Amino acid sequence: MCECIDNRLKKEMQEIMKQYKVEKDNLIPILNEVQEKYGYIPKIAQLEISNYLGIPMAEIYGVVTFYSRFTLEPKGKYNISVCLGTACFVKGSQKILDRLKERLKIEEGKTTDDGKFSIDTTRCVGACGIAPVFTVNDEVYGKATVKKLDEVLDKLEQEG
Repeated sequence: MCECIDNRLKKEMQEIMKQYKVEKDNLIPILNEVQEKYGYIPKIAQLEISNYLGIPMAEIYGVVTFYSRFTLEPKGKYNISVCLGTACFVKGSQKILDRLKERLKIEEGKTTDDGKFSIDTTRCVGACGIAPVFTVNDEVYGKATVKKLDEVLDKLEQEG
């Protein structure tokens, strides 16, 4: 990462953190703000939080990796998440996930080199009545099939 980007990020982190008292209980709220601002938790942000709150980096990493809301990698323009909850799994969501990974040539938790797509899995989106489902950003696609996934991907690729 370029030094100018590091300096800008450090400055932005200071703006975020100065809103919070130096208390360990503020770790999650700070991480939430960072996730909202950047779409992920950059390593330099973790370091700044560690210094500010006096919390070891390993502990911050543990919190970030424990909660599914947080991610260590930037997400793509289109974050596609496949539900692997019981209802969706029984109705074939694993086939959808397999096709998604095959087509995008990335594994779950990763982003395509062009930054356009990322893949995640979830345990339930609360749409069991239309299982299996996948989401693109916040849009839910129910009664999903591999064919439907391909149609959605074709459309997204054409949109640029």
